[in-house]
Amino acid sequence: MTTEQPIPVIIDCDTGIDDALALLFAVRHPGLDLRAVTCVAGNTDVDGVVRNTLTVLEQAGAPAVPVARGAERPLIEAVRTARHVHGRDGMGDLGLPAPTRTAVDVDAVTLLRREILASPRPVTLIPTAPLTNIALLLRTHPEVTRNIERIVFMGGAVATGNATPVAEFNVWHDPEAAAVLLTAGVPMTMYGLDVFQQVVVPGADVARLRGSSEPGARLAGELLAHRGPATDEAEPGGGLGDAGAVCAVADPAGLSTELLPVEVALAPGPTRGQTIVDRRARPGESEIHQGGREQTMVDVALGVDVERYVKLYLAAVEGP
Repeated sequence: MTTEQPIPVIIDCDTGIDDALALLFAVRHPGLDLRAVTCVAGNTDVDGVVRNTLTVLEQAGAPAVPVARGAERPLIEAVRTARHVHGRDGMGDLGLPAPTRTAVDVDAVTLLRREILASPRPVTLIPTAPLTNIALLLRTHPEVTRNIERIVFMGGAVATGNATPVAEFNVWHDPEAAAVLLTAGVPMTMYGLDVFQQVVVPGADVARLRGSSEPGARLAGELLAHRGPATDEAEPGGGLGDAGAVCAVADPAGLSTELLPVEVALAPGPTRGQTIVDRRARPGESEIHQGGREQTMVDVALGVDVERYVKLYLAAVEGP
């Protein structure tokens, strides 16, 4: 009997509560081989992201995964953090200890190029943050795409946004970078708000995690409790958020996707940062009268098996 090799993955993140949940899962799921983590400004400033990432990896008992500091601001926009969601330190102000680990002495783009090209098998790249590092990588070192199996990014929305009525935070934070991502020319999955907001760990499971004597499981519980949505439960549940995108790499059958054209709105105004997903069955008047334009086809997540991903997450984080 042969055992499948783990999937080599690299996470680009802005750790963040739910990025931390994603890292915990990636470290502990036996089907994933976390080869590197790169950091970008987003939920908090980039130095805070580096600190939070190193702390999470330490708490999770991760091996010596290289971590690199990346872009400290978007390509064009100013930094606009989400500390009102993630706390002053970006990690729910849980008072976690400072890490003893340190980042590598190269920048994020250099580390991404090195690890992607050095991998003996094509890498799955999982950005869970604004896409600045990824855009810089693709423009500086386009040769990396030959060893990228797929990009599964947490970002965008088919329906409703959160940063604006139509734009999701990661894409809104750096729309130009998201537009560059869509030029990568590799298979791509968009894990957007449409599924992101559905995967909620029940309150009883969150309480059990918080009571664990194992540091990584306990941290997952504290993070989930901080992300708890308003519910009628005595113990409110907590959303997996970004971690769902990593679950989708470990178990893609839990995600329902449709291959659809996607573009990013870049013009100033209320639609800036919107991911425009074309779900029409046939071309409309615009295409008929102006001629078709080249569009990027993306596997857009439209449905998710919530119970399946919750079980998957808990099994990994509470596993041996």
